[in-house]
This record gives sequence, structure tokens and C-alpha cells, in this order.
Amino acid sequence: MKVLTYSEARQNLSETMISVVNDCSPAIITRKNGESCVLMSLSDYESLQETAYLMRSPNNANRLMDSIAELRAGKGKAKELDLD
Repeated sequence: MKVLTYSEARQNLSETMISVVNDCSPAIITRKNGESCVLMSLSDYESLQETAYLMRSPNNANRLMDSIAELRAGKGKAKELDLD
């Protein structure tokens, strides 16, 4: 994760935004007199929001964790998706 000062981020905002989106890697923007902030792509943010929403429900969280454990144990099954 790239770390930039507020001044660096301001001077290179366009390049920083392109890098954050293309690399799928957030940037931390530090400030002298305040809490640091994170710059991330909208798609990464939406993904985090969706994950947080799904994990809020204990039943969903347990189902997701069980599915991950099954996949890691080699019990996953490939399926064809009908995209039409």
C-alpha cells in the first residue's frame, strides 16, 4: 500500500488515482494535524461494503466460512455458469 503525504497526494492526484485503480491497491494519505485517510477505487470500496454487509449476519458469516473451509479441503465443485 502506497503512503503519501497530503502535499504529495495533492500534487499528483490524477496519477495517484490512476495507480490506485489500476493496481487495486489503496493509498494512505497522511496529514500533519489529523488522522490519515485512505484513497481507494470505488469498486474496491463497494466490495468491502458488500463483504461487511454479508458478514453482519452470523448465519451468512458461518455459511461463508464453512464454504471457504470446504473449498480449502478440496471439496469444491466446478459448475458451468449460464451467462445468457
